[in-house]
Amino acid sequence: MSHYSILAAAVEHRLLEKNSEFITFLQPVSDREQALHWLQHYRENYKDAAHVCWAYIIGNTRQPQTQAFSDDGEPSGTAGKPMLHVLTERELGNCLAVVVRYFGGIKLGAGGLVRAYSAAVSQAAQQALLTIVSPQSLLRIAADFALEARIRQLLAQFDATLLDVQYQQGVALSVSLAAADLASFKLQLQELCAGAVLLTEPTA
Repeated sequence: MSHYSILAAAVEHRLLEKNSEFITFLQPVSDREQALHWLQHYRENYKDAAHVCWAYIIGNTRQPQTQAFSDDGEPSGTAGKPMLHVLTERELGNCLAVVVRYFGGIKLGAGGLVRAYSAAVSQAAQQALLTIVSPQSLLRIAADFALEARIRQLLAQFDATLLDVQYQQGVALSVSLAAADLASFKLQLQELCAGAVLLTEPTA
């Protein structure tokens, strides 16, 4: 996939269901360690809650780098998994969802819990601001000095980022551009410079 969405800013939402209060937090996170750090933060702030259930997805929701969830004492499959499902359906990547439940004295049953936890995250997701992420590719371009201006022009057309320039026997430019544009850029660059460029793709 060439583009995917991630959570841009934290969200807090409250839902009341049969006297039980469900407080939902959506928190932007970039890795597992950050997700666990925020989870500990919410656990410490809501020690008096009946349950602190959670789910997170790191990266693209369609091809996540990592994901996890917990029912935190609720019946198995009634909290964390439905929460994760909502994150996936709403394409909320790089997102930790935490739902704090204060029990109101009325049991909801397994089906009621699934609906409540799903609704809690879904309603919070409606308030979420998303950022569209375009995976990037790195490219190193080596050419004669005379070709530099033409190369820079093409870089601008592709909205590429110039990371580094070195001048030795010729010019060497390190650039970053959208992975989806890489093949087209390389083809146009070779045509523009009549093949007089050397292209390499660093791994990092």
